[in-house]
Amino acid sequence: MARRKPTVADVRANKGKFQYTMMRTENWEELEAAEAAGIDMVSVPPELLKDARFREVAPSLFAVPGLPLWANDGPADGFLRWGFEMMRAGADAVYCAASIATVKRMADEGIPVIGHVGLIPHTCTWTGGFRAVGKTAEGAAQVYERCKRYEEAGAFGVEIEVVPAEVTAEIAKHTSLFLFSMGAGTGGDCQYLFGTDVLGTNSGHVPRHAKQYANLAGEFERIQQMR
Repeated sequence: MARRKPTVADVRANKGKFQYTMMRTENWEELEAAEAAGIDMVSVPPELLKDARFREVAPSLFAVPGLPLWANDGPADGFLRWGFEMMRAGADAVYCAASIATVKRMADEGIPVIGHVGLIPHTCTWTGGFRAVGKTAEGAAQVYERCKRYEEAGAFGVEIEVVPAEVTAEIAKHTSLFLFSMGAGTGGDCQYLFGTDVLGTNSGHVPRHAKQYANLAGEFERIQQMR
C-alpha cells in the first residue's frame, strides 16, 4: 500500500506521539533512496523541488526547501516571493533563517515556515562559533525564548541544532512548535540528519551527532581505481 504524504495538520497532530525522520538530500539518487527507505521528510535544494520529476521520485515525502540567508535579494519581500514560488512548486513547508519579522510576514500569508534556533551556522559568531548552544541556564532560556518568539510569529516549527538533549525535551513540553532535532537529542519531534553524513560522502568535517551507516566515498574511490 502506497504511503500518503503527511500534511502540516498531520504533523502537528502527531506532535508528542511519535518521532518523524528527516534527511537532507542533495540529488536525485539520495531523494529516491529516502523515498524507498521510508524516510518521512526531506530537506531539498529549491532547484530539485522545482523540477517536474520531483513528485514522481518522491511522492510521499514531506518536502522542505531551504535558502541560505544571504542568498536572497531583500529581507521580507525576497523571502516572501521565494516562499510563494516554493509552495507553487509543491513544497510542504519552507525553511527560513531570516528575522522573526520576516517569518511572521510569510506565516501571515499562509506559508508553513520553519525557523532555526540553537547553533545557526551562518550566524554562529554571535554564539561562540561551531559549538553547542544552551549549555548554561541563561543559554537554555535564550533558546526557549527564541522558540516562543517563532511561535508567536506563526511559525510551524524550528530546526533546533546542537542543543543539550534535556533542554530540547523541556522546550518540547512548552511549545506548539514542531521541533526538528539536529544533534539536539531525542526530545524533539523529528530526527534530522544530512544524507552526506549518513551515507559517508561528506569529505569535510563530520559532526559528532551524525551517524554514518555507509562509506560511499570509499566505494566511489574503489570504483574509480578499478576503471
